[in-house]
Amino acid sequence: MSNTIHSSAVISPKARLGQGNTIAPFVVIEDDVILGDNNDLHTGVVLKDGCRLGSNNSLHEYTVLGGIPQDLGYTDMQSFVEIGNDNVLREYVTINRASKAEKSTRIGDHNFLMTQTHLGHDCQLGDRVITAPGAGLGGHVKVADRAFISGGVMVHQFVQIGTLAMIGGNTKITQDVLPFMITDGVPGRVHGLNLVGLRRAGFSREDIRNLKQAYTLLFRSGQSLADILGQLADFESEYIAQLADFIRDSGRGFHRE
Repeated sequence: MSNTIHSSAVISPKARLGQGNTIAPFVVIEDDVILGDNNDLHTGVVLKDGCRLGSNNSLHEYTVLGGIPQDLGYTDMQSFVEIGNDNVLREYVTINRASKAEKSTRIGDHNFLMTQTHLGHDCQLGDRVITAPGAGLGGHVKVADRAFISGGVMVHQFVQIGTLAMIGGNTKITQDVLPFMITDGVPGRVHGLNLVGLRRAGFSREDIRNLKQAYTLLFRSGQSLADILGQLADFESEYIAQLADFIRDSGRGFHRE
């Protein structure tokens, strides 16, 4: 199956395109770009050098991928933006390539980035992440699977956002965001479990009950974090283990209740 390419698109002969792609008017694809199969590139999309896209992605109007890092210490070098499969990037999404040689800013599969989302250099997104309009992620932010980042959220560089975390609109994020929980406000505060997200993800009643107990230990027991982590280790739950590991690995500290 051949590609459908509008006559006004500007595509480098050095770019490598798969099959079945639809490329709309005024799309620009630079030299060092690899495009998989069955992607839909709407009007004005720009794929700059270093972009690597999988298949079945939909890039809406004026999305720009692979812009140089907005980092004063950056010097010209080869780096990348890697996009997986089945992602939707809506209008004016911008994703900068990595700030170090041969490194990548990367998003996985089945993500939905709404209009005017910005991902800074070296960000790493998992699968099925949703960002609402106007969300901005600083450099080196890591977002785990199924996180939901609401509109207007600003995320400080080097922050980690856990699995199935829910961040409320316009929240200021300066520390790590715990998995399975809702964080909201300025400054960000934890406001309970992300119950809707957990149920949609198929968590059982026992899973949710365990997480509620862990929440109570973290924020209501008054014990030291070391003692709490010791008690979390007694749970026979993969999700509690994941929560405990996230806390142990947190380099910036995490937003609390």
